Amino acid sequence: MKKLFLGLTIVTGLVISPLAQAKEKEIVVATAGDIRPFSFEKKGQLTGYDIEVLKAADKLMNDYRFTYKKTSWESIFVGLDSGHYQVAANNLSYTKERAAKYLYSKPIATNPLVLVSPNNAKVNQLNHIGGLTTQDDTGTSTAKLVSDWNKKHKDNPSTIDYSGEDVSKRLLDLENGEFDYLIFDKISVETIIKQKSLDLHVTDIKSKDNPNNYIIFADDQKALQKSFNGALEKLQDSGKLKELSKVHLGGNYLARSKTNR
Repeated sequence: MKKLFLGLTIVTGLVISPLAQAKEKEIVVATAGDIRPFSFEKKGQLTGYDIEVLKAADKLMNDYRFTYKKTSWESIFVGLDSGHYQVAANNLSYTKERAAKYLYSKPIATNPLVLVSPNNAKVNQLNHIGGLTTQDDTGTSTAKLVSDWNKKHKDNPSTIDYSGEDVSKRLLDLENGEFDYLIFDKISVETIIKQKSLDLHVTDIKSKDNPNNYIIFADDQKALQKSFNGALEKLQDSGKLKELSKVHLGGNYLARSKTNR
């Protein structure tokens, strides 16, 4: 009878395990994977602050299992709209246009914008960009910032060259004088300038735009958004989020506000 009982226990265990795994919903996270230190490839694997925050949260979210898909910047939101992806992680800021279409996590970091220019031709404030050229991608908050500035300065607008290059290449091209200035987030810019020893001037931008960094969800993923935000609070309370910030961002860049925007 003991052998029979043990046999039944093993069989039951085999039945339970697949059922438990089946309850986990696979979630596809889209990222361009070209924006240090938030999302990039290292030894063929995606890593960076955004990615490691998601991995840490995934361990606390029993109903979900995250997988990661590297894609072009232009394809991220198209994929969210079509249902190919459920999550986007790419050093994403808050804009009203995105918030009207997608769900935002609580902020995972604070990351203000800066104005970058060659040291021999310093551009110290937004009022200096008239008549100058920058590089950007379509659909970014930084491109919108310049476009909005141009609407108020139609007599001397700034030109946006939609290059499609990653930020590392843009900063190198900026140093070489191929365009005049770049607006980007402070953490990425300072990380890349230090790594590549670039001779560039960096100025903080005083902007009303939200400086925080978020994870974005497709509009039909409210349960996932709620679960992630709960896990994020646990990571913050335990000190894990601060630890990830120090490791990947080089300091404590946690957002002070816990607002759920």
